[in-house]
Amino acid sequence: MGLFDMFKSAAPKLNPRVALAAGLLYMMASDGQIGEEEIGQLQSVVGGDRALLEDGIKYIRAVSFDQYLQDAPAVLDDAQRLCLLVNACDSLLSDGTAAPQEQAMFGRLLAALGFSEERFTPYFQTIAVKNNRTVFGR
Repeated sequence: MGLFDMFKSAAPKLNPRVALAAGLLYMMASDGQIGEEEIGQLQSVVGGDRALLEDGIKYIRAVSFDQYLQDAPAVLDDAQRLCLLVNACDSLLSDGTAAPQEQAMFGRLLAALGFSEERFTPYFQTIAVKNNRTVFGR
């Protein structure tokens, strides 16, 4: 309904930094819950850049994930795409498991950014080892 359009917040312009923050936020929210580990991962990636975090939140509230998948590849170079994927995967695995919704969403992101599972496998294996703290016992 057009009457309420004035209450919508406009999405910030998508650039590589907003694409990173938004991509991580989409991944974190995909299973309906955001864990402490995921928040910690996000903070380590965006650092103390509160404005970037706010832009990412505004973006995901205004733009569907499908639209993000169409728009993000155009603003990211190959190194930025890989960085986003590695950080998204790290976020998904930070709590020890990746829910089916998270896996499906990550698969869509992987494809949209032009990576096959085969090409991403070495990165995935490294991240899985990094996040497997069970090797140290309870």
